[in-house]
Amino acid sequence: MEIDGATAFVTGANRGFGRSLAAELLARGATVYAGARRPETVDLPGAIPVRIDVTDPASVAAAAEAARGVTLLVNNAGSGTGASALEGPMDLIRLEMETHYFGTLAVTRAFAPQLAVAEGGGAVLNVLSVLSWINRPGYAAYSAAKAAAWSLTNALRNELAPQGTRVTALHVAFMDTDMVRHVDAPKNDPDVVARLALDGVAAGLDEVLADEVTRRVQAGLAGGVAALYPRAA
Repeated sequence: MEIDGATAFVTGANRGFGRSLAAELLARGATVYAGARRPETVDLPGAIPVRIDVTDPASVAAAAEAARGVTLLVNNAGSGTGASALEGPMDLIRLEMETHYFGTLAVTRAFAPQLAVAEGGGAVLNVLSVLSWINRPGYAAYSAAKAAAWSLTNALRNELAPQGTRVTALHVAFMDTDMVRHVDAPKNDPDVVARLALDGVAAGLDEVLADEVTRRVQAGLAGGVAALYPRAA
């Protein structure tokens, strides 16, 4: 799709990767609705702040009513509780699923009618993760939720195709944002990843693999459990 002249709605746009995406969209000539639970924290000149909590159905409906003419939906809002599968509090595990799976579903359903009437059918960008495909210690609940969001992305791609709406999935390893500031590992520049992601949307790609780690893990899926989790196997 053509980014210049598009009208985008970005969830979680007040900081981190969401802010990078919103800034890049503005730079490319898009009108940007910057969704955030606290819209007063949106500090991007030119962006239109909109309150949205993706875990609150009433908030999602109100945001879709407030933002009109959306042709590109970016599901970026995330959570990172660090909850483990066996010992993590169930409310934190549910929060991961409510945010990444049910939140993405609710927002997409709310905006799908606007995308349907957009010229060319519009587009959706779902921000996923390399952890959609592999589960690591410290990310059990997050990875499970991202895996569910990956499956959901494929479902939405199928179900939105008849109205002409393209769905792009972004898979990426660590980015240099507040969410992983405690992680001692190589990190991607979120501004660079934002450019790659939007290049993919513009090109109508189904998936964008933003770094070598992500490409390597995807390639390893064919090897099964023994390749991805040698200790468990």
